[in-house]
Amino acid sequence: MPPAPTDTPAPIRRSPVTAARSSRKPLSLVAAAALITLFLAPDAAAGGGPTGPGAGARAEAHLQLVLDGESLTAQDMFDVLDAKSVAVKLSDESRRRMRQIRDGALNELSKGARVYGWNQALGPLKDKQLDSEQQKEFQKRILRSHAAGVGEPLPERVARLVMVLRANQMARGAMAVRPELVDRMNDLVTAGVTPVVPQIGSLGSGDLQPMAAVGMVLTGDKAPARYRGEQGPAAQILGRAGLEPSFELEQGEALPIISGSTVVLASYADALHRATKAAGLAEGTLAMFMDATRAEISSLDARTHAERRIPEEEKVAERLRELLHGSEWTTEQGRRRLGEDHPRIQDAVSLRAAPHIYGALRKTLAEGRRDIEREANASTSNPLVFARGSGRGHEFVMGGNWDGALLGHAADTLNAQIADLGVHSQELSARLLSPKWSYGLPANLAGGTPGLNSGMVQVQTVAAALVPEMQVRAMAAGVLSRPAKDGQEDHNTMAMASVRHLHQNLDRLETVQAVLALMSAQGIDLIGKKMAGLSLGKGVRSLHDRVRAHIEPLHDDRYLTPDLVEMTDLVRAGELGPAPR
Repeated sequence: MPPAPTDTPAPIRRSPVTAARSSRKPLSLVAAAALITLFLAPDAAAGGGPTGPGAGARAEAHLQLVLDGESLTAQDMFDVLDAKSVAVKLSDESRRRMRQIRDGALNELSKGARVYGWNQALGPLKDKQLDSEQQKEFQKRILRSHAAGVGEPLPERVARLVMVLRANQMARGAMAVRPELVDRMNDLVTAGVTPVVPQIGSLGSGDLQPMAAVGMVLTGDKAPARYRGEQGPAAQILGRAGLEPSFELEQGEALPIISGSTVVLASYADALHRATKAAGLAEGTLAMFMDATRAEISSLDARTHAERRIPEEEKVAERLRELLHGSEWTTEQGRRRLGEDHPRIQDAVSLRAAPHIYGALRKTLAEGRRDIEREANASTSNPLVFARGSGRGHEFVMGGNWDGALLGHAADTLNAQIADLGVHSQELSARLLSPKWSYGLPANLAGGTPGLNSGMVQVQTVAAALVPEMQVRAMAAGVLSRPAKDGQEDHNTMAMASVRHLHQNLDRLETVQAVLALMSAQGIDLIGKKMAGLSLGKGVRSLHDRVRAHIEPLHDDRYLTPDLVEMTDLVRAGELGPAPR
């Protein structure tokens, strides 16, 4: 995965929240002044306009959010992932609603209701009753017993998003937790504290293990947390950030922390964000490849794509036409410069079907954004509490809203398309090595004296080596359910495995795309003299110049690992792709 951004605030203007952190006083003594500045006078605090529920106001990498359980958008989630610092608070209406539902839930318990996770144990032990003295202690033990995850932790930006998402879901009220629990999550986000969240353990039927790690940090229990590059025990880190080192959960609050697929949601949102950038770069590198091979651009004709009736495909073709606008290389005149003395008629499938392949990916990305918005503003826990209506109080309702099937299958679908994008990119770079398949480019894209120089054949081999790894990881984990926990959880979505495989393939795709970008730029440079006087596409020229601002053309053979590593870093940082659409 790409390196997680640090928690260092934006260098030009430090937010009032950041200034408050340095005092290391308990948040109760400093939060009011900071939040009044941030939320009542946002212009002074961050140079942005006023915020409302679910709306983010960004200025110099500082983000402010007001959560209401209904209005968080995909762009808000992407902004949380990208921002240097984030300040979050609960809307007044959500606070009122949460208190009302919480009071109703406690009233039902006082009448003798027996409820899973409140006064009844969990999983296969669900029939064990807990007395009033055990119920508060039970909240601690739920977190401790479930915090058994292992493996690499989530990137800090994703762990931060996990807390924002869970706070927003709780803000709907149906989980019946106190507003103070949401405030605690928001305080950690605002202070820049993130839990260390292991990635392995969740079966996608509620992210129990990773969310238990989050809960232990919230309560100041023995779990690690991070703050300003430092990692240590939660209570110690919380104190350093100016927060109360402990927070006591009340009856029924531990289960809503861990129940629900919030870690899957945050990881999938991060994958969508990364994949959207990859889709933009794919269009740019394809256009550069088309100029390098003097391709037929009739395959981009708007009339053809209108007849297919897939809007995303039409938009891809339109953007490719924009990138190639003004190109004289992709004309009969340009093709004649390298000896083509008769019309090419049409190019290979990898070119003619590219808008269809990329359009299908764009369609999946759009559907994914709708999915994460729905999930982010949903009550994903068990049980939920609802008003009976007509003043007849509230009731607990058992269900399965924690299930991550939709997200897991969506991640599997996107992963298959990311793998296919890797295959497609590798196929294009392979064509550039062959004078026949590239219509006259020097063999192996070798500069200087061919034979003495071997060119970029081994650079392309890196992409060829990565693609099978991507194909193996594109296996849909969502079809691999297995029963667990004495048959009480007899179907599991494996959604966490799905998103982990998706991120692993996005990591590999960055290098595969870097190979294509390097080789397409090399192809253009090698025939530049023969094409003198003819213009590249406007967008292609811009992309080529960005590549060459960092990496010089290959003349005589040289050590190429640094070139490919640098190009991959540029891809990962989004330095080459157009703005995501």
